Amino acid sequence: MIPFFPSNRLQERRGLAFIIAVAVLLRVGAALYLGNTVTDLPGTFDQLSYDMLARQVLAGRGFTVADDWWPLTPAGAPTAHWSYLYTLYLAGVYGLFGYQPLLARLIQAAAAGVLMPWLVYRLGRRHFNPQVAFFAALLSAVYIYFFYYAATLMTETFYILSILWILDLSGGLGLRPAPAGWKWLWLGLALSVAVLLRQVFLLFIPFLSGWLLWQSYRHRVRPLRHMLALLLAAGAIVILSIAPWTARNYRAFHTFVLLNTNAGFAFFWGNHPIHGYNFISILPSDGPSYQDLIPPELRALNEAELDRALLKRALDIIRADPVRYAVLSVSRLKDYFKFWPSADSRLISNLSRVFSFGILLPPMIYGLMYSTRRQTFSGLSLLYLFMGVYTGIHLLSWALIRYRLPVDAVLLLFAAVALADGLRWLRRRIATGSGAVV
Repeated sequence: MIPFFPSNRLQERRGLAFIIAVAVLLRVGAALYLGNTVTDLPGTFDQLSYDMLARQVLAGRGFTVADDWWPLTPAGAPTAHWSYLYTLYLAGVYGLFGYQPLLARLIQAAAAGVLMPWLVYRLGRRHFNPQVAFFAALLSAVYIYFFYYAATLMTETFYILSILWILDLSGGLGLRPAPAGWKWLWLGLALSVAVLLRQVFLLFIPFLSGWLLWQSYRHRVRPLRHMLALLLAAGAIVILSIAPWTARNYRAFHTFVLLNTNAGFAFFWGNHPIHGYNFISILPSDGPSYQDLIPPELRALNEAELDRALLKRALDIIRADPVRYAVLSVSRLKDYFKFWPSADSRLISNLSRVFSFGILLPPMIYGLMYSTRRQTFSGLSLLYLFMGVYTGIHLLSWALIRYRLPVDAVLLLFAAVALADGLRWLRRRIATGSGAVV
């Protein structure tokens, strides 16, 4: 029988194996349900782009779009809007096994089913205790958003896994005085994967580096110079992973683009005056489209030039009315933390929202409050730092529920605190009622 409250390492291993099996089955089931075709399901439009780009690469046309494509790239033109790494993953699967989207889904689903509970479990054990780790892994296995996106051909799953990997490695470096060994290499690789999947993670790296240096200085987990050398080595790996794509972008657009051409588009659309003082996460179909918002005089620019020009326009909009920008940023909270059903969402979106984040939000809040009272800030500061900075980045730019999912993966640890505490309370009540000595 699988224990629901493991009390020794053997039970922990058996319990974790059971959780991983459940996670794999759910994700493989979702992959089989989505099947061997690529369609636009709620929150999954990006998989159409990645599928198209992978086929373009295999056809020898490189990173170009087949038709007039999002965001405003004409047919046959080069694009840097999408993750190069994930495109290469799909192209690799298609190249080895033929055009089989289902196989790409299954590989991704199986990897996520094994790695996500394991990484969440490691974080739970390091920052809390084995019981919390067990419940957190279980929640990560059955969290609807996670097994839904594990089956879609998008960056979400691998990106969340890379973030969990980074937090696990960083926790080991910043909270334990154990020898670093080759952790600089693994940290550099993990950071590179995250950045190549979503360049937005570049914004968190300075905060992570500052935390690691502070832990070395304040808590003496390792000599400050050793930590600095480790971070420089990891940073060099990140730079080396980005450099080939910077060179490619210069050849394609004849201008400097560090990695992807999406920050300017997102920041412009996210802060356009069409929102007023209340952010609209997705523009309604009966109004102007996102492309309609782009000024006509900029449309002749290539994708990279347009991205830069839109970023400048967005900054001009903010400087012209900083109060509106502040109010608009706060208004994004409702879209970022949305947990209730809505009439303009499809059934699958409402079910996923309510029966994942919706039902777990109360235990998440309880766990955050309980943990703050019972543990030292240093032990949880890395988790707080990530959730706070990552949330802030999206509140200041563009907020969608799927952009919150990396934060959800960490919040599940705090929901697990509530579950473990609740089970302890229940056991005490049962023991007291039966006359047992507690």
